[in-house]
Amino acid sequence: MSNRFYVTTPIYYVNAEPHLGHAYSTVVADVQNRFHKLIGHETFFLTGTDEHGDKIVQAAQKMGLSPKEYTDIISEKFAKTWPLLNIRPDRFIRTTDPQHIKTVQMVLQKVFDQGDIEFREYEGLYCFGCERFLIERELVDGKCPDHKVAPTRLKEKNYFFLMSKYQQWLIDHIKSNPEFITPQRYRNEVLSFLKEPLDDLCISRPVTRLTWGVPLPFDSNFVTYVWFDALINYLTGLDYPDGQNFAKFWPAANHVIAKDILKPHGIYWPIMLHAIGIEPYQSLHVHGYWKIKDEKMSKSLGNIIRPKWLVENFGADATRYCLMREMNFGLDASFSYDAFVTRINADLANDLGNLLSRSTTMLHKFRQGLIPPERVIEGPQDDLRHHLSALVPSWQKLMSDFQVHNALQEIWKALNMANKVIDTTAPWQLAKETTKAQLLDDVLYCLMETLRLSAVLVSPVIPEAAEKILSSMGLDPAGELGPSGLSWGRLKEGAKVAKIPPLFPRIGPSKKEAQGAQIHDKAKKQKGGKVEEKTASNQGLVTIEDFQKVQLRVAEIVSAEKHPNADRLLKLTVKAPEERTIVAGIAEHFSPESLVGKKVIIVANLKPVKLRGVTSQGMLLVAKDSKGLHLLEVSPDTEPGAKVS
Repeated sequence: MSNRFYVTTPIYYVNAEPHLGHAYSTVVADVQNRFHKLIGHETFFLTGTDEHGDKIVQAAQKMGLSPKEYTDIISEKFAKTWPLLNIRPDRFIRTTDPQHIKTVQMVLQKVFDQGDIEFREYEGLYCFGCERFLIERELVDGKCPDHKVAPTRLKEKNYFFLMSKYQQWLIDHIKSNPEFITPQRYRNEVLSFLKEPLDDLCISRPVTRLTWGVPLPFDSNFVTYVWFDALINYLTGLDYPDGQNFAKFWPAANHVIAKDILKPHGIYWPIMLHAIGIEPYQSLHVHGYWKIKDEKMSKSLGNIIRPKWLVENFGADATRYCLMREMNFGLDASFSYDAFVTRINADLANDLGNLLSRSTTMLHKFRQGLIPPERVIEGPQDDLRHHLSALVPSWQKLMSDFQVHNALQEIWKALNMANKVIDTTAPWQLAKETTKAQLLDDVLYCLMETLRLSAVLVSPVIPEAAEKILSSMGLDPAGELGPSGLSWGRLKEGAKVAKIPPLFPRIGPSKKEAQGAQIHDKAKKQKGGKVEEKTASNQGLVTIEDFQKVQLRVAEIVSAEKHPNADRLLKLTVKAPEERTIVAGIAEHFSPESLVGKKVIIVANLKPVKLRGVTSQGMLLVAKDSKGLHLLEVSPDTEPGAKVS
């Protein structure tokens, strides 16, 4: 089964329209689907909508619609959103589909017949937001931790799925399969929860309270609890039990979810599968939240980011790239318009775009746009050749481990290396010396082949741009985007390369920044070209208001390397909790390897600035005395992103 891959998103609850969090999960799944196709796997990609339950009824009532009318409208919005981001699922499923309802009832009947469902009276604390009973230890100050309201005490008769009898099996399975839940912190979270006795799961709701759900096949007075219904979509999507896709893909199932639905997927779902005699999924991949100014997105706060808005502002490829690059999978990340602009301008417009423009321009100027022969001459371009060949296995491992942000970082190291090859070898100088013709051939070949191979490697994330690059080289993208395209040296001598418009035009300052600049310029004119600041800072003092503008955070240094263009600078990658690059002038005092893993303090809200070709997104704090520089470190137990106050 190693050559097959089945990836799913959560089926999104239709009590709200698509937002940034939905987009991230779905892009992750699409990237993984494209990656596994690229390395030669047969794949299946499922997404869809979850449409039953109390909250759907409430949302429909607010709009004056029936639940069916309401779910049709919102589900269609999800279905129409994904093509905007170039997301291509093999199937879009709805839990109101007749096939799914039939599958849910079949599973319920099977579990009921084997004695794993029991009817009993129960009194407990019910959260209507979660649509489930909570236990005391889940509450925070007597309230649901997710919805911040006290649950309602209910006493009613219901059907219970006897999960508790399978608790030890699940513990043993998780411990025996380290990749069952990733990243490891979420595996540990599930195991920690399982240290306490597992309650049986209430899987019904009386029709006297709720009618919008899948009727129990063995008692028409009840409908199915929404989670027991929803999770089964992963089977319905493969035409369980007799469909060819189920037999082919189920053992290779990989679920992508956000951390707020870890419990249903990490506990309920594997036990449900085990109870009906189906092998558990292969892996559950859990990511963090996208936050806005350190707050989780919510309609009540009015901080929802819509996928359509992202595409309108940045384009599909650039949005996909920023989503994958700005979030370290498993950790939370903060959305910022300016951070996206900085990432697009630095990585896509400058690093990739400039390399493509410079290389094709020189190829046309010095070789009439034709690929020269590969000479394999010693020099910086030969180092680039070896680096790209060695990159592919590590890239594949990172992608397989859902570490897409790190895989992209490795690709961009190669692109920066290629840009440096141009600066070092100076092809325009080589072209003036007839004795350097073969060296010029080799430099130009290595640059163009770097672009080809990099386009293949980055194609799961920015598919449109990758196809344009490959097509400009006279290549068929369909032929290159497969296992054979992952090897060095596929460009043929004499192939014609076309010039193409910039793939990612630079994005200017936001309207807010532009407005601020205009006000500043106006003030300068009014003061005769000088801006007068009548504040305490004129006397070397800082007000509390000034200091409060500075955001200090704890950051973990995850990688460090020498700046490619400056001996005194180090390029640091830190988590705070989002991943960012900081350029620090400390190379004379610290070796890169000595910094990795340190918990340090950074200024997190500095405007990004480019230092010798590398964009720095913050400042590292150090102390300086007669002995030199000293890192300001914090306790290793401090979480990355913690505020310093």
